[in-house]
Amino acid sequence: MANAGWHLQRMMMKLAVANEPITGATRFGDIIYERIVAMIAEGKFPVNERLPAETRLAEMFGASRPVVRDALERLRTDGLVVSRKGSGSYVRQRPDSSVLTMVPVGSLADVQRFFEFRAGLEAEAAELAARNWQPADRERISAALQKIEQCLREGRLGAEEDQELHDAIAMATGNQFHVSARDLFRPHFAIGHSVTRSLSLKRTPEQIRSVQDEHAVIVEAIFARREVEAHDAMKRHILNARARMFQGV
Repeated sequence: MANAGWHLQRMMMKLAVANEPITGATRFGDIIYERIVAMIAEGKFPVNERLPAETRLAEMFGASRPVVRDALERLRTDGLVVSRKGSGSYVRQRPDSSVLTMVPVGSLADVQRFFEFRAGLEAEAAELAARNWQPADRERISAALQKIEQCLREGRLGAEEDQELHDAIAMATGNQFHVSARDLFRPHFAIGHSVTRSLSLKRTPEQIRSVQDEHAVIVEAIFARREVEAHDAMKRHILNARARMFQGV
């Protein structure tokens, strides 16, 4: 695996880019994306049914075809829509409509993009934590994991406890930039943890347990100093969390 420090530098460059203003064209595309998600969630575009053609969607939303095409590409990336060659785009799954009430209007696409960013950043953090953790870090990580377990037993949300675990892993890297990155984007991290934890409360006990099992695999790899395994387990966890946002409940 490439040097973790080099990857961290790339992540910090992305942090700087993430703070740049969003162009009007991109923002309009995000709004179209969110409106299509809403129509899928409301059943106006049923599962397994073909979406209207790009030209029709452009007319419906008063947008250009490139903007609509960009929104559809995002929907495919997020697993809501699938393309069938020569036939068009079809609805793959219907998310719970409550996901739209959990984020500020027009920001759903940004929430998904932030999960993409987190997948790289936090995978590197887990790898460095496996290499560098100290006894105090082990205590913090173990305590945070147990707090989430307590939330599961009591049926509580556990969003803050979930975030505390990821914070503890960042601290265990021994690299202040990982801690600074979490502080800089704390509201973004908070939204992601809150949305995924809120949706998990609507799912089966087995599905809820699977999320905590992912945490346990990450922590076990970190404590065993298996760097590559910790990296891969964290990346899977974040990408799974991203996918769970749009899974029906």
